[in-house]
Amino acid sequence: MAIQILMPALSPTMEEGTLAKWLVKEGDSVQSGDLLAEIETDKATMEFEAADEGIIGKILVAEGTEGVAVNAPIAVLLEDGEDASAMENITDAAPAPKVAEIAEDKATTTPPATTAAPAKSGDRVFATPLARRIAADKGIDIANVTGSGPHGRVIKSDLEATPAKAAAPAPAKTAIASSATSDSVKAMYQDRAYEEIPLNGMRKIIAARLTEAKQTIPHFYLRRSIHLDRLMEARKEMNAALEADGIKLSINDFIIKACAKALQDVPDCNAVWAEDRILKLEPSDVAVAVAIEGGLFTPVLRDSDKKSISELSKEMKDLAGRARDKKLAPHEYQGGSFAISNLGMMGIENFDAVINPPHGSILAVGAGMKKPVIADDGSVKTATVMSVTLSVDHRVIDGALGAQFLARVALYLENPLAMFA
Repeated sequence: MAIQILMPALSPTMEEGTLAKWLVKEGDSVQSGDLLAEIETDKATMEFEAADEGIIGKILVAEGTEGVAVNAPIAVLLEDGEDASAMENITDAAPAPKVAEIAEDKATTTPPATTAAPAKSGDRVFATPLARRIAADKGIDIANVTGSGPHGRVIKSDLEATPAKAAAPAPAKTAIASSATSDSVKAMYQDRAYEEIPLNGMRKIIAARLTEAKQTIPHFYLRRSIHLDRLMEARKEMNAALEADGIKLSINDFIIKACAKALQDVPDCNAVWAEDRILKLEPSDVAVAVAIEGGLFTPVLRDSDKKSISELSKEMKDLAGRARDKKLAPHEYQGGSFAISNLGMMGIENFDAVINPPHGSILAVGAGMKKPVIADDGSVKTATVMSVTLSVDHRVIDGALGAQFLARVALYLENPLAMFA
């Protein structure tokens, strides 16, 4: 019988995507492993392969369609010997409405029925971070919600279909102003010229994840100044020695290595928050924020503690380049226990970074600035000083522990030869 080709879930957080381009047309024969389409997720454009062989009988979703829900039918594959009659019971897919349409149709939309079992394993409930936040906002016990996502995972639409009355009455609160709607904000600027820019998938995910991070993660901040003069001299000598090999190390490469070693020295900081437990990692998998057009990637340098600085430099250049081209695979930007965000190269002296869940911490790196400092003998001299701020999830890492970690980072950067010991 005809096989429905479904919209794939190309990352753990993907709930919908854009069918950017079909690589086949109706009537084409395909084999297992052949490329069918290019799918835009919240983070990247990825190629989608055929799982079965047959003939493309019908394309249900046109290329360029946005907001196609995961597991929605996008095409029909005819098996050997089948003809168009095998598709009589196949109906065109109805792609999920765009965000702008959801607000308009919300009052009249009837939630789809689902027969999936609740996404539970023992006492755990599988749900997306956004679904958990919506459940908390509406006072809904997520354990009682039936998930319609992949493998019964609870997703956003499941919570929108669940009435808030399922929750226990919330205690009285002081009234606060509700979030402004797009229409109410636009009304404020109706007499001003402006350009309306729809949110792409990446910007929607960034907004949701960072809102979740600031609302649910108890951040605290540890600040420290680090003297860079020895590191700058060591970098100069190493770059001269490596010039023939075409390698040029950046200050950021040394920071990555210093943090990787510090995570090994203070292993309790090499940890992530997992709802009802903490996961303590063995390798130092360091994520580094990379700014791209319209958003941000945090590619992960795995086993950073075991790699040389030149290896880290090459890998970081490769990951950053492919991040800007949106060519990273999910495993290259997911995971890690800790992240680095360096705005010093843009002249920012200091700032506080938002933790990227489930990471336990993130280091905000400012610019190295020439400043007067007091030497051990009491004299005043000039030194290159860099300000760093460690944002910490207090559920995972306590203050004294975070201070130990930051002290080790400072030790390696102020005494760079210690990184090679």
